[in-house]
Amino acid sequence: MTNEAANPDITIIVPLFNERETVVTLFEKIQEVIDSQVRKSYEVIFIDDGSTDGSWDVINNLVKSVPAVQAIRLRTNFGKAEALALGSRKARGRIFITMDADLQDDPVEIPRFIEQLDQGFDLVTGWKKDRRDPISKTLPSKIFNSVTAAVCGLKLRDFNCGYKAGRREVFQSMNLYGELHRYIPVIAHNAGYRVGEIPIIHQPRRFGKSKYGSERYLRGFLDLLTVITITRYGRRPGHLFGGIGIIIGALGGGILVYLAYLRLVLGELIGDRPLLLFGAMLTLVSIQFLLFGMLSELILNRTRPTEEDNLVAEEAKHD
Repeated sequence: MTNEAANPDITIIVPLFNERETVVTLFEKIQEVIDSQVRKSYEVIFIDDGSTDGSWDVINNLVKSVPAVQAIRLRTNFGKAEALALGSRKARGRIFITMDADLQDDPVEIPRFIEQLDQGFDLVTGWKKDRRDPISKTLPSKIFNSVTAAVCGLKLRDFNCGYKAGRREVFQSMNLYGELHRYIPVIAHNAGYRVGEIPIIHQPRRFGKSKYGSERYLRGFLDLLTVITITRYGRRPGHLFGGIGIIIGALGGGILVYLAYLRLVLGELIGDRPLLLFGAMLTLVSIQFLLFGMLSELILNRTRPTEEDNLVAEEAKHD
């Protein structure tokens, strides 16, 4: 069931890179599930993230034959986060569903995602409970998920899962880049949205090979620091940099007080002590952190009015 005249109920965003063997099969499965079970208007947006295997030709043929399909081609491989961000900007649906194109995410789960949204969740993420991947991927993923859950305070079991469903405003309020697509639930939770998780079927990979190596976990942990910064201190950067500056300044000040005691009370020479230079350096660095925090607050103060729409949950209206 599609509706080209009005905005569709559901937009399914599928970022892909070199998945020519799976595109048509994936769409047919999506179409079958939505037409037979969901029965809502929909669109499917394929984001070709710089594929080199002819994926674009397959997608382009699908667009020409099926009005419900849209496609965007990126000039080079920018990464999944950039592809999802672009797809979210182009999408028209009330509900967004994101999924991978390798057929490991089964479209049969779509009704369950929508059911969870209907129960009041704003974002629902999948949990690959019985993951069909080698231990070289599953073990690092478990460690990554455990650390992320502990640090971010959001008790999910699978932050890496790309199979998600959420309301339009959730996805369009995010600025995704780098590896931040892994932290969509964290960002949404911090913004006040209600986040849920459901176990999903995870199919074994039938075609091609994984596009991610072990280096993605290093990038993921680095982006974890980014997420902590933007979620906890994004609206009060002065507290972050000021807090660091105060800690460093306290250490540097303590060293200088200690050296002053040695010089003034005990009469010892301190001019040739490396500790004097270290204490002075810490004091100067602390001042720089404090000034940087103040500058960050000034910049944020200039941009904050433009973010009002992302802060308001809803408005009461007169009958």
